[in-house]
Amino acid sequence: MAIPMPVRTPTRLSDANRAEYWEFGYLRVPGLLSPHAVAGLEARFLEIASGSVPIPESMIIMKDVMVVKGAIEARSAVRGVNKILSFENDPSLFAYALDAGLLGVVRALVGHELQTISTNVFNKPPEIDGRHPLHQDLRYFALRPVDSIVGTWTAISPVSRDNGCLAVIPGSHREGLLVHGRPDWEFVNRGFHAAEGVDVGRRVHIEMAPGDTLFMHPLLVHGSGRNRTQECRRAISAHYASRSCERPPGTPKRAPVVRAIPDGPL
Repeated sequence: MAIPMPVRTPTRLSDANRAEYWEFGYLRVPGLLSPHAVAGLEARFLEIASGSVPIPESMIIMKDVMVVKGAIEARSAVRGVNKILSFENDPSLFAYALDAGLLGVVRALVGHELQTISTNVFNKPPEIDGRHPLHQDLRYFALRPVDSIVGTWTAISPVSRDNGCLAVIPGSHREGLLVHGRPDWEFVNRGFHAAEGVDVGRRVHIEMAPGDTLFMHPLLVHGSGRNRTQECRRAISAHYASRSCERPPGTPKRAPVVRAIPDGPL
């Protein structure tokens, strides 16, 4: 049974917080989600990934490429899942995207009138390659302007160098959209692209506790490594865009699941 998310007041950002986000392209907010909220998200993910409940409309359960190709046999259904995409129609998971504390930060960065343009739960089992190449999220989005889009990434489990934490390139959001290609790896999950010409020596690894949240500019170069522990590493993510964003003429059409966020406290 999924645990309901508590109702909270919006999180306020200081001027220093805003300056940090715009300077480096990301902002880490410790303990943004409570242990109770994190437990609810974990419980709902396990229900869905294990196949014990029906899959909501529009949701996609993506198995890891190594499992799909038979390179390994997952020890359980959950350990075969790479991620859940598009959870807008699942009230338990979408409660994350509606969390007032989270939205307080998002609105302070990109404005009050919001829509979600992407939602994911990431699962990184230890038996698989599981790397996510360094990339920019704007590679997947057609809306503009870029400064009116922000991504959130919240740790559900402890996130460390050992289990494949996020690595970011500070300040890369000021360097434009890079060319992306396929990484030269044996196993690459569907839809994973790698930014080209990145100086990996600039990487900063972000270790996080459950409930910690990273807010990321869509041009920030980031990725994650392998899980070298014995437990799965999990996180939940949503991308938001201002409702004033538009698709530039001639932009290739993409059809994400978009959901308007109800207006809330300023």
